[in-house]
Formats: sequence, structure tokens, C-alpha cells
Amino acid sequence: MSQYSVVIFDWDGTLMDSTHSIVSAIQGACRDLELRVPTPAEASWVIGLSLEPALRRAVPDLTKSMEPLFLERYRYHYLSRDTQLKLFDGVPEMLSDLSAAGATLAVATGKSRVGLNRALTATSLHQQFAASRTADETFGKPHPGMLLELMDELMVEPAEVIMVGDTSHDLNMANNAGVHGLGVTYGAHPHDELIACAPQRVVHGVPELRGWLLERIKKSGKESVLSL
Repeated sequence: MSQYSVVIFDWDGTLMDSTHSIVSAIQGACRDLELRVPTPAEASWVIGLSLEPALRRAVPDLTKSMEPLFLERYRYHYLSRDTQLKLFDGVPEMLSDLSAAGATLAVATGKSRVGLNRALTATSLHQQFAASRTADETFGKPHPGMLLELMDELMVEPAEVIMVGDTSHDLNMANNAGVHGLGVTYGAHPHDELIACAPQRVVHGVPELRGWLLERIKKSGKESVLSL
């Protein structure tokens, strides 16, 4: 059984229940600009990608000149739901338990730095994560840049790291960085698409995710008490 000292999480669809809000914001912006509205499956597939490839895939009729207005309308629709966004049930407890077990936690997300900081502040989770990378700071998923930079900052080898995410973009980023991946099915991408990326496991809820990870945290030698 592999043992990990670092757990890197995606944010949207993995820790925060935001998939529906992102899809609705994409669709709302398309309606405002009278563009073809993508299906929920088409819109959710691009979650986690950097801006340009996401727009090319979800809104192929969007021209370069229309992008600023599209982004304005997207932010309007997304932020109108911002106060409704919540962490998945059990996430704060899971993160506390992993930290208590000796794991170092980090975030690799397709969000912007401003967006991630806003989310961390709203959820009071800043102190849980030792490091983070966002799509506007380095290469977007599935390029391995985020993970390579985080491993360099945290001074760990790939064998010590597992990447947790709800999309094939997350798991392919893990593969490209030479680290293990763990898929969750309660976010944006379906089970079959996650399995195709050959992760260590695909889990179906936060309790299963918590249990799987806690069994595989490399012991630091310190006493720890896990919350129930």
C-alpha cells in the first residue's frame, strides 16, 4: 500500500459543491450574449481548465472581441450564487483529520488566485493548506506545472504525493507529473471518464475519501487524535 505525506486537492467539485453554479454561470452568460447554450455535460466538462481552452471547448462560437463581455456576465451569474456555495458535507472534518494524522495539505485549482482566496476566506480554511497554485499563476491543467511547483515548494518527491480531483483534467495532471491520482465521482466528470485515467482509486463520497486517505498517510511519528 502506498503511503503519502502530501495530499493535493482540486477545489471546485472536490472540496466545494460548486459544479452546478459554474455550469449555470456559463449557460447564463451564453444566453445573455445570444450564443448557443452548452448542455450541462458540455459545460461541466471544462471545469478545472484554464480560461482559454475552457471557452474554446464550451463556447466555440465565442469570438475574441466578445470575451470581456462574456466574462463579465459569467462573473455576474457566478457571484450572484456565491453566498450559496458550500463545502461538501464532511470536508472540514476530513481536512482536520488528515492534518492531525501528519499529512501536508495543498490545493491545485483552475480558479484564479482572487477566486481561491475568496473561497478560502469564506470557508475559513486558509490555515489548513501549506501551499496552493491557481490557473492564473502557472500552467493550467492537465499540464503538470502546478504539481511540479507545489512539490518543489514543499520539498517532496512524487512518490509521497497524491492528487485528489473530480475531473480527468486533475487525474491527467497527476499522471503528467508522475504522482498518484484519486478520483471523486460527486463532482463534474463521470465515473467512466475518471477510471480511464487509471487513478489509484475512484471514490463516491467524502466519507469514503476520508477513510481511504487516512489509511495511507505516512506516519510522522507524532501522537495524533482524529475527530469522530
